This record gives sequence, C-alpha cells and structure tokens, in this order.
Amino acid sequence: MTRTTLTTGLLLAGGSLGLSATASADFIQDSKATLELRNFYFNRDFRQSGAPQSKAEEWAQGFLLRYESGFTEGTIGVGVDAIGLLGVKLDSSPDRAGTGLLKRDREAPKRAQDEYGELGLTAKLRASKSTLKLGTLMPRLPVLLANDSRLLPQTFKGGQLNSLELDGLTFDAGRLTQVNQRDSSDYEDMGITTVGAKNIRAQATGSDAFDFANASYKWNDSLTTGYGFGRLEDFYRQHYLTLNHLLPLAAGQSLKSDLRYARSTDEGGSNVDNKAFGALFTYGFGGHALGLGYQRMSGDTGFAYVNGSDAYLVNFVQISDFANREERSWQARYDYNFAALGVPGLTFMTRYLSGDGVELGAGKADGKEWERDTDIAYVVQSGPLKNLGVKWRNATVRSTNFGNDLDENRLILSYSLPLW
Repeated sequence: MTRTTLTTGLLLAGGSLGLSATASADFIQDSKATLELRNFYFNRDFRQSGAPQSKAEEWAQGFLLRYESGFTEGTIGVGVDAIGLLGVKLDSSPDRAGTGLLKRDREAPKRAQDEYGELGLTAKLRASKSTLKLGTLMPRLPVLLANDSRLLPQTFKGGQLNSLELDGLTFDAGRLTQVNQRDSSDYEDMGITTVGAKNIRAQATGSDAFDFANASYKWNDSLTTGYGFGRLEDFYRQHYLTLNHLLPLAAGQSLKSDLRYARSTDEGGSNVDNKAFGALFTYGFGGHALGLGYQRMSGDTGFAYVNGSDAYLVNFVQISDFANREERSWQARYDYNFAALGVPGLTFMTRYLSGDGVELGAGKADGKEWERDTDIAYVVQSGPLKNLGVKWRNATVRSTNFGNDLDENRLILSYSLPLW
C-alpha cells in the first residue's frame, strides 16, 4: 500500500473532520509510518523446589505498524495516529506457557493462542505548543510507564494533554479508563500490582479511572526537576518528585545524579501506605559507565503501581522491582559502549542488585533477594541490514523466605523499517 493510499484511507475514515484539500496538505506531508518486526524467544527456568511449573518457554513473532499524521493548517490542527499490533506463535505448549509473549486461550487457559492483535486509533488536536490526544495511548511518565518489555506493548485508552507553552517546562495531564495488557487483545479495568511481598490489600478488583499530571522543568542543560501526581480510583494516590543532574568533569568524564521520591497513600479502598526513595549515581569516562544505586521502601505496604506497567524506580530491573514492604536494596552497574573502540552499535551492560529487610509479617524472618542481569546488544549501522538489532538478556534471581528462584534468558531480534 502506498503512502498516499494509506493516508487517504485514514482521511476518509475520519471524514467527519471535514478536511479540505488545502487543510490536509500538512496532514499528509508531515506524516510518517514505520514497521517494526520483533522476533522474541523467552526462557524462564523456575529453580525453587515445589514450583508448579518447571519453566516458561515460548517463541513468537511480532509485527508493530505505527502511523503518525501531521496536522491540518489553522489555529487548531487536527491529526490522527494509528498502531496495528500482531503477535504470532512460533513455539509454545501448555506446560511451558505463561511468558507474557502470547495471549492465553479462553477455552484452554494453559494453552497460548496461535495469534492475537490490536488496532489502536488516536485523534489529536494541536493549538500553539499544546497537543491533546484521545484514544490509544502509551504514556511514559514517572507515575505511569507503559510496559514494552515483551512481544507487544501495553496500551491504554484515554486522553492526554501535552503542553510545551513555557520554555523549559513540559506539562502532561489526563485520564485513562482502560488497559490492554502486553499479552492480550482485550481492554479491561486497571488494577494494582500485588506481586512479591508488598502487603497490598484492596477491596475493588479494578478501576476505570487513572488521573495523572506531571510537570518537568529543565533549568539548564545540566539540571531537570519534576513533580508528578497519579490517582488510581479506589486504590491509591501518589506524589512523585524527581531530580536529574549532569556534572561535567574532566574531558570525556561526567557524573550523573538521578534522585526519585514517591509518597503513596490509600484511595479509600485499599491499605496503600508507602514512601519510596531511590538514588542512582553514574560516573562516565570514555565508553565506560559505572553506576551505584540505593533504594528504600518504608511504610505499611510496598510501592504501588498499575498492574502490568513498569515502575519508575532506580532498582526496577529485568525481573524484580525491589519494592517490597520495608525493603532496602543496592545496585552496582557497569556499561560499555564499543563505539569507543570503533564498533558503533555494540553495547554491553551488567548489574548486580541485593535487597534485604523485607517485612513478611509478625513472627517471620525478614526476606532477602538478589538479581544479576547481563545485556549484550548490537544494531547494524549501515548497509542493507541497517537498523537490524540483536539483543541477548540474561538474569538470575535468588530469594530467601519469599519469592521465586529464577534463571532467565531472552533473545530478541528486531528490525525497524521506515515506510516513509
């Protein structure tokens, strides 16, 4: 399908907008579309004794088609975005399902469906430097991070306003009403994460309203601060403070500081009570980066966030979030960019995290856990295979008195093709 044909189809589908040929000029000329192919192999080995399933292992192919129009001319510009998602099973079985790559079959929950998909449409209005989007959204804010760690991304329905009216200030606000999880094609009410030893209890099973607002101010090239508010109706309220600072040192050296603090309280239908503090300091020199992080949970519960989403925590990593009740955790991380050796596109990362002091209840010993992660990735920089990416992710998790012992490997091949 050509660019003109697809754009015309989208214009006709939104015919109620009443776009004239002149008004639609920027709508068409500023549009862009990309196709991402994502081949994903996932293997998680459950190492603890008595595990109900010895391992989760699946292989799947994903197709992600994204289209973004430009805006019509005038005081209020009109546009539309679209995303088409398709996941196809390549290998799975009832005794190995549950990786999060594939949708479960309704009639046989232990079996993965052969394929699943979603079509998301988003209307957008722009005035001055502000844009309002209504429809399918994938927010990336401290109070809500849409998850994109499997074959297909997590998506939400709702509305979001983004404003850049004041220099240095980025403001976002909106409401979400439903979520489509990464291994689903059905929208449903939103819930709260209860995995681990968070001690979170809630009366409601779901919510159809997540309200949010976030302001980020860039004081200069080195310092950015932010405040965010999130409210999952019937579950919790959350206030978030962030600070990011970059301190140039000698030539080719720098120190990055990343500070985060969140205060979460109940919303009338839960027992949420948490203070979360995190700090990550990274010293960079040449192609090297050395990071040290600390995270502390305090209160009657662990950290609260929307079920299925990512948590904006410095120690939220490949498997664990280190966000259990009263947990203290430390992180040591090393990154290397091989561009420093003349091999652009090749990167390496390894980190080790240790958490302790997890409150498991009266009369029980505190819980402990550790996780070790390694990532190796390469993206082809030129030639006919430009943008082809290969990534291997390995993780090991061990815990004491709670949680699971896991060994995990993920192999991801991705290719992004600009269609125009």
